[in-house]
Amino acid sequence: MAKINTQHSYPGMHSLSVRTIDEDIERIENGYIRTHSLYEDASSELQGVISVEGRHVPESQASSFTGRGAMARSWAMRHLHHEDQRPDSFLERIRGPELVEVSTRQSNIRSFLGARERPGGANSHWPLARFNVNFSNNTNEDKKEEKKEVKEEKKEEKKEEKKEEKKDDKKDDKKDDKKKEEQKKEVFVIDPSSNLYYNWLTIIAAPVFYNWCMLVCRACFDELQMDHIKMWLFLDYVSDIIYVLDMLVRFRTGFLEQGLLVKDEKKLREHYTSTMQFKLDVLSLVPTDLAYIKLGLNYPELRFNRLLRIARLFEFFDRTETRTNYPNMFRIGNLVLYILIIIHWNACIYFAISKVIGFGTDSWVYPNVSVPEYARLSRKYIYSLYWSTLTLTTIGETPPPVKDEEYLFVVIDFLVGVLIFATIVGNVGSMISNMNASRAEFQAKVDSIKQYMQFRKVTKDLEARVIKWFDYLWTNKKTVDEKEVLKNLPDKLKAEIAINVHLDTLRKVRIFQDCEAGLLIELVLKLKPTVFSPGDYICKKGDIGREMYIIKEGKLAVVADDGITQFVVLSDGSYFGEISILNIKGSKSGNRRTANIRSIGYSDLFCLSKDDLMEALTEYPEAKKALEEKGRQILMKDNLIDEEAAKAGADPKDLEEKIGRLEVALDTLQTRFARLLAEYSSAQQKVKQRLARVETRVKKYGSGSLSIAEAEAEKPEEEKKQ
Repeated sequence: MAKINTQHSYPGMHSLSVRTIDEDIERIENGYIRTHSLYEDASSELQGVISVEGRHVPESQASSFTGRGAMARSWAMRHLHHEDQRPDSFLERIRGPELVEVSTRQSNIRSFLGARERPGGANSHWPLARFNVNFSNNTNEDKKEEKKEVKEEKKEEKKEEKKEEKKDDKKDDKKDDKKKEEQKKEVFVIDPSSNLYYNWLTIIAAPVFYNWCMLVCRACFDELQMDHIKMWLFLDYVSDIIYVLDMLVRFRTGFLEQGLLVKDEKKLREHYTSTMQFKLDVLSLVPTDLAYIKLGLNYPELRFNRLLRIARLFEFFDRTETRTNYPNMFRIGNLVLYILIIIHWNACIYFAISKVIGFGTDSWVYPNVSVPEYARLSRKYIYSLYWSTLTLTTIGETPPPVKDEEYLFVVIDFLVGVLIFATIVGNVGSMISNMNASRAEFQAKVDSIKQYMQFRKVTKDLEARVIKWFDYLWTNKKTVDEKEVLKNLPDKLKAEIAINVHLDTLRKVRIFQDCEAGLLIELVLKLKPTVFSPGDYICKKGDIGREMYIIKEGKLAVVADDGITQFVVLSDGSYFGEISILNIKGSKSGNRRTANIRSIGYSDLFCLSKDDLMEALTEYPEAKKALEEKGRQILMKDNLIDEEAAKAGADPKDLEEKIGRLEVALDTLQTRFARLLAEYSSAQQKVKQRLARVETRVKKYGSGSLSIAEAEAEKPEEEKKQ
């Protein structure tokens, strides 16, 4: 085969220049869309080159070139954008206009770089020459290279996917870390309404009460301080430790924000530190007793800053008052405690003033302590306490003051005593009246009934029965009006209380056992407790049944017409009258009572009226059908139902009730229409009067001067109004 020299194969063409990788990348970035059109131009140019070159090449080579036209086209397709700029028409056609950036930019760059790394030495920059020399091997190599490129692209895509997965995993880890941090922020929080918080208030109230009682006493009575110095130091520093713990508890005490308990540590800290109580708590823990080192241990007044924690004692008293079952007794005890503390402080101050003035210097101060009788600690405190009680309560005579400071102190004591006396009288009087409020209200009802019976000349026997009935109510604490007591509660709490009290009783009734929970709740709220005296008839045979009864406590007897013969005795949990309030079609007895029921002793019953039941069933039509079906089955068992009447359609009584309701509604509409008609006629009359006035003015003044006359007429009216 003849050797082809690439430098002489294209005499009329410029040699292709070697380009750098950066220039090739820029060319690829400029566009890839025009490949198809350029491919056709390049293939036609190459065919011309091959035909020229075929004159110097053997026929076998020429035929191979012509038989490989498709391969030349594919070569042009791959290497067209790798060629450099040339001044001939071939490259001018290849360059074309400025191209648009495409989305496959990165993949084209990768394929280009892969093509640049192919083996071939210096000829790798001359793809046309390499095609002429190694034409028979290029096809297989190109296929292999294409496969390698595809594999490399897949590997790179997998790497990118792995990187994205790693990024997503990192994001998820960050989110988990944030959640963990948020969970860490939610620290242990004490609910102010919990028992734990109340128990802590009980603990902190003890050292506060200790400081308020003992510090002033130790400061005024030296013997009390020095004789038991070790015990006082121990108690003082134990109370300080409890004070510190109390501040930590306050930092962890939650508060409500939009109805939810705040559990964020930062918010809890900011909430506590922003209050005035935080400043008082800090002041109460200032270590002022370090002055013991310089002044000595006989100055317990250095610890008076511990008294600033008094708010904890008041909070304990308030919460105890809400929790106790005897609030009136607690209020009285609390009031007495406050009075005793005031008297205690006043006694200590009196002894301190006597010490400053001098014991026994005059008749007002404490006697001379040189006398053994007045030197004892117990006598000093009791004498001072006695003097303070007489002064503050103003119920006894005390030695008159002598010096100016004594007079001033006594005047202040008298003023405080007047306030104490007024507080005692007012609070104790109101507490006693509150304790007897229910009794006074009940007694007023009894008195009014007695006066009425005397006025109407009721028989003594009936009057005695009424009084016994009232006595039974008061003795057994059944005088409470449940609706009046529960009226201030929301409906949900009312329902819960009623369910707790009455639901088990209502479930005992057969027809209500399988009812919906919502209907049972409605019915429970409508149950009314009633009490019957011995011998009272709950119902008599032939009476119209407008309510059903459930026995809560007591015994009832089904008796004959004579009222003596007993057929059956009903006890707790029994019920009757449930069929009569359902208005079952075809019932032989209708809604009439079929037996006489009489109370043997005092009986407590729950009453459910027919109107209340029907009102509740309006919202539960399926339950109404089920109840009627159950009642019908009960009547069929007792052979008390007329099946033909039951199938006859609507009950005439029901139609009568509906007609009655329509009549009432029609009357209401007529009343409203009459009112509207009266308003309309009144307005029409006013309009007519105004038109008549306007016509008279027009006739009098004329149409032109009417507006002027009206303006002048309206001025005095406006002035009168002003």
